[in-house]
Amino acid sequence: MSTTGTTSTTSVSVDIYVDCSIEHAFRVFTEGIVSWWNPDHHLLDAPLETMTFEPRAGGHIIDRYADGSECRWARVLAYEPPTRVAFSWDVSLDWHPESDLDKTSEVEVTFVAVGPQRTHVVLTHSNLDRHGDGWESMRDAVNRGWDLRRYAEVASDG
Repeated sequence: MSTTGTTSTTSVSVDIYVDCSIEHAFRVFTEGIVSWWNPDHHLLDAPLETMTFEPRAGGHIIDRYADGSECRWARVLAYEPPTRVAFSWDVSLDWHPESDLDKTSEVEVTFVAVGPQRTHVVLTHSNLDRHGDGWESMRDAVNRGWDLRRYAEVASDG
């Protein structure tokens, strides 16, 4: 498992090689998102109970909490198993849900089989300037936060 990353002016890109089939890599990223997502990276304060990635364009990524609250912090923009998924990043600069869709960025993840049990995964978080004045703080935060090593560990264990 190796990982690399790059940052441009308004986007962040990371990639990793995962030791599993492309189908499994896609399923773990989407259906299994709670298994690898950093438990400290959620928008509400209550303990997280579930994290759901609705498997269709027009769906959402939804966090549900122990106190009964829920947070829909992303809209699924593309769902093309097993090669591509894209979602909005409906998160404000102060790390709350963003309701102004003109102030949201986008995350695209592509999966390319490089062998029957090896997949190259590339995540690109783009249009970060849409977050408005101070958007560079979001770019810097996601540049530190998009570490796919835990995802690769979970996907490779399957």
